[in-house]
Amino acid sequence: MPSAGANDATPAAAPQPRATISHVIFDMDGLLIDTEGFYTEVQEKILSRYGKVFDWSLKAKMMGKTTAESTRILFEECSLTGLLTPEEFLHEREIMLKELLPSCVAMPGVLRLIEHLHTNGVPIAVATGTHKHHFALKTQNHQEVFSLMHHIVTGDDVMLRHLRG
Repeated sequence: MPSAGANDATPAAAPQPRATISHVIFDMDGLLIDTEGFYTEVQEKILSRYGKVFDWSLKAKMMGKTTAESTRILFEECSLTGLLTPEEFLHEREIMLKELLPSCVAMPGVLRLIEHLHTNGVPIAVATGTHKHHFALKTQNHQEVFSLMHHIVTGDDVMLRHLRG
């Protein structure tokens, strides 16, 4: 049986190409800016007046839904019909959110990441279910991040296209 000699070395593997990032699309709430707690706080305050509790299981059912759908779920799960109307709930919620949303903070590392992507020529965008009026409130103190976005799609944009299409 022949022995392996110095001349029988296994050829080195060819270097693997580095993966490159060509584009990035970000969600916004809870990823770029910390707003999730505001919705919880507002809904807890409103529900507590009626002896109701806004807990994680209810929040999980409402997340990612439209305002109309999440309000319907809230009313069904908490048996709010007859205590207040959805319109009254949304009006009070809106007043509280208008006060809170401008105080949201960027998530740790967001500005550094967005600046890095922008500096390296990677197109970046935001796709959020947030409607334009809340988007403006949430981002008014974070223009250093959002001004670097190449494109922003809000919940209003999606709704308009869905209705047209």
